[in-house]
Amino acid sequence: MITFYVALAVFAQESTWNFYDSRVPELLRDYIASAAVIGLLMGMDNLLGVFIQPAMGNRSDNTRTAWGRRIPYLAVMMPLGAVLFLLIPHASSLGWLILLIFLYAVVMNSFKPISESLLPDFIRPERRSRANAAVKTAAALTVIVAALVSLLLVDDHPQLAFAVPAGLMLAAAAVLVWKVRDSDSDGYQAALAEDAADAAVRGAPGEATATEGAATQGAAAEGAAATGAVTAGAEGQGTKIGAILRDLARDPDRSRLLMIVTVFVFGSAWAASRALMTPYGVEALGLSDGEAGGLTLPSGIAYILAAFPAALLAERFGRLRVIMVGMAIFAVGTILGTVVQNPVATMVTLCLAAAGAAGFMINAVVVLWNLAPSSRVVGTYTGLYTVGWAGGAMAGPALVGLAVDLTGWHLMLLHITVLALIAIVLVIRVDRLQRGAAAQGRSL
Repeated sequence: MITFYVALAVFAQESTWNFYDSRVPELLRDYIASAAVIGLLMGMDNLLGVFIQPAMGNRSDNTRTAWGRRIPYLAVMMPLGAVLFLLIPHASSLGWLILLIFLYAVVMNSFKPISESLLPDFIRPERRSRANAAVKTAAALTVIVAALVSLLLVDDHPQLAFAVPAGLMLAAAAVLVWKVRDSDSDGYQAALAEDAADAAVRGAPGEATATEGAATQGAAAEGAAATGAVTAGAEGQGTKIGAILRDLARDPDRSRLLMIVTVFVFGSAWAASRALMTPYGVEALGLSDGEAGGLTLPSGIAYILAAFPAALLAERFGRLRVIMVGMAIFAVGTILGTVVQNPVATMVTLCLAAAGAAGFMINAVVVLWNLAPSSRVVGTYTGLYTVGWAGGAMAGPALVGLAVDLTGWHLMLLHITVLALIAIVLVIRVDRLQRGAAAQGRSL
């Protein structure tokens, strides 16, 4: 059931994000004429996410309460985010509107890695891909929800329309607080055991044996599980974000760092393929704005259909292999679109690209979770994944747009292909490193 609860939380928060992306630009247009300024304000949430999400993921990693380390934050921040979202259409001036969207972005970025980290807390490493597929499918469905709310309510009841996603998030928060105690999760119990082991090492005399340390660790874990006692402040130095980043940079096995770079590079390719598709359709294919905007619709369905098979294949053949194959399919699609440039071929291109991208999106964060050196830092690694993805979302359209300025719109998909090929090379390197380190017992 935990997969359902995490999917519910992600569905609720992504419902507000998708509706935010579709409606807030129109609210800003009431005060601002410049598309560039509107775009800058709409990109603020990605920039905030780069700084906030790793910090909040790390903060939740180091929290110890009777309810666990994630639920206390969700119990406060999800309702707060819903209230801020509900207030946005009531802003009476540009200053109030900017303040509300800033506060909304801060709160939503603060709990996003926390809700997503519930999944690896509860789900065993070998089952994480299929669980993440369910969560990603729920997120993809929010595009349909946002479209339906816009269609049914926005024209006649623009303020009431914001209440529907806000209500979904309040309901999801209530269900999570009622049903989920992540103090019972395997990940939380493992973190408590590691805390106890660290405390035993710091307090034990030099002649203490490994057996005694293990016994102390097990007893502490059992005691914490039985009492649910608050253990705030029990984190070791290695769980602080500065120490985690230093470990990441200094690790002679570059797998974790290379995966984050891969997320950035492939995130750039994906973001460019979405953000620049409408002008590509107009400039390269001769479509109207409306027709060009509809090019990506079938690919959304293709992504949903490919998500769960991508998880099952990853669990059978290995996540890194499925990621590589998925990115290769993405590249084949963009090459096809470069060679055959017409609306039908472009929609086929985008369907192939989306199906291939599912192999990456479902499994990449799972690889990072499984590479994390400790159960105590899973939330931080969720945030680091977001840093790579959000960074790509900001850089990709700009990089590909610059290349288009130099070569023309007809080669846009080829430039995206280059980014995908670079990402494939990076994952091949990670795969080789992991094969060399197989004796360490990591299973991706």
